[in-house]
Amino acid sequence: MVRIGDIELGEFPLLLAPMEDVSDPPFRALCKQQGCDLMYTEFISVEGLIRDAAKSVQKLDIYDEERPIGIQIFGAELDSMVRAAEIVEEAAPEILDINFGCPVNKVTCKGAGAGILQDIPKMVRLTEAIVKRTNLPVTVKTRLGWDEKTMYIEEVAERLQDVGIKALSIHGRTRKQMYKGEADWTLIGKVKDNPRIRIPIFGNGDINSPEKALEYKDRYGVDGVMIGRASIGYPWVFREIKHFLKTGEHLAPPTIRERVAAARQHLSHSIEWKGAKLGVLEMRRHYTNYFKGYEGVKTFRAALVTQSEPEDLFAILDEMESVLSDQPELIG
Repeated sequence: MVRIGDIELGEFPLLLAPMEDVSDPPFRALCKQQGCDLMYTEFISVEGLIRDAAKSVQKLDIYDEERPIGIQIFGAELDSMVRAAEIVEEAAPEILDINFGCPVNKVTCKGAGAGILQDIPKMVRLTEAIVKRTNLPVTVKTRLGWDEKTMYIEEVAERLQDVGIKALSIHGRTRKQMYKGEADWTLIGKVKDNPRIRIPIFGNGDINSPEKALEYKDRYGVDGVMIGRASIGYPWVFREIKHFLKTGEHLAPPTIRERVAAARQHLSHSIEWKGAKLGVLEMRRHYTNYFKGYEGVKTFRAALVTQSEPEDLFAILDEMESVLSDQPELIG
């Protein structure tokens, strides 16, 4: 049984990676329904939280059906990080997660996210301060290092464990790599094999199929896997992996009715949570994967990513279900 503090997550938990403008409550609800064991919010700026910025505060929204859930924060200043941790605790998640892995320039240039990988002692100080200030279990998500010359993740894992984190998620790329190339899990496996490491180690990067989840579980011995991009528009990835790990067999892909139902739920909740304009806009990245591989889908998909009125979008989805429902399976 894998545990983060007192939170039981099963024998081999599947985690939803925190993704900006993706892992919001409407999307998380779908992933939970499909078997995700632990989810994190979109990452939240600590400076935004302590200034009471609307967008940052809204990201604190969590719902009972999502639990257990972690709220993830990022920042670079100790006082701000600690004050934000206090705000997060008031929101009552099960876990507080620190993002030391985001590679985008607007974050790293301020020394936050993966930027802090250039200053490991500061990374440890910030983490220790938050652990001491909050009663929540603290976890960390990070990368192998800043670049190929600074892949200090084995040392970092020990030092973060020593100051009290309860789990570590490692993306198998450096900051320099961004999301390019193939994730290297070799060092993730070495961290897990370290006899000094007692906390759960979760691997992240390129898990996009049941076969790969099983392969990496067996090869690298991680306690669970964190799934990001493979879940966008395809929350069924969680149930498919779980079924394959349990039985060695593949589930049939979701039917067009399941896909339309998921898209409708996602769009409806997105509009409710964000408002019509933003809710419609941020759904567009999901449609390609929701309906990937169906013959005749391109015209519908083009309409879904260009129409702006909710009633028009729901009508398109209804028509898709009617027109495509005779197709028994994906065509590839």
